[in-house]
Amino acid sequence: MQKRMGEAVARVARKVNDTVENKADSLDLANCKLMTFPVGIYKAMRSVTEGIHRISLANNELKSITSRFVTTFSQLRELNLAGNYLHRLPEEITSLLHLRAINLSRNRFRRFPEPLATVTSLETIDLEENEIAEVPSEKLASMASLRSLNLRDNPVSPEVRLLVRPLVPFDLLLSPEKPVPEA
Repeated sequence: MQKRMGEAVARVARKVNDTVENKADSLDLANCKLMTFPVGIYKAMRSVTEGIHRISLANNELKSITSRFVTTFSQLRELNLAGNYLHRLPEEITSLLHLRAINLSRNRFRRFPEPLATVTSLETIDLEENEIAEVPSEKLASMASLRSLNLRDNPVSPEVRLLVRPLVPFDLLLSPEKPVPEA
């Protein structure tokens, strides 16, 4: 068990070092079994954080993203948090002025993460396979840059489906409604 943990830590360290040494614009820490974003990464990457435009933390075991993460990587354009245990986002997500795409699929959101509605640069929001029943349709309709919202495999209520479609000027992806069983 400890050997596997050591290997996982070494893999994360290698990926961070590669990003720093190559002054890359992306950091890929997908599939690293992370339960939190390692605090040591902030220090290791402080010289390149402004140049990081894409981060993938997909398929980890994250339960939350901290405000420090958001404010440190303030130039993000793409953030992939798919396949974690997230159920909310920090308010500071609204400070990501360049964020164009966020993938929050396969998480534990019960509500649409409302701070996203004020991120004016967002073009794509993926919330597939969560537990979202209600969406703030008026707020979404006012998101001028939004091109696609994926809500497939969420228990979106029939009322919301009827209200949202005419209001939104973007692609809204929903799973087909399940037929109501006859009594």
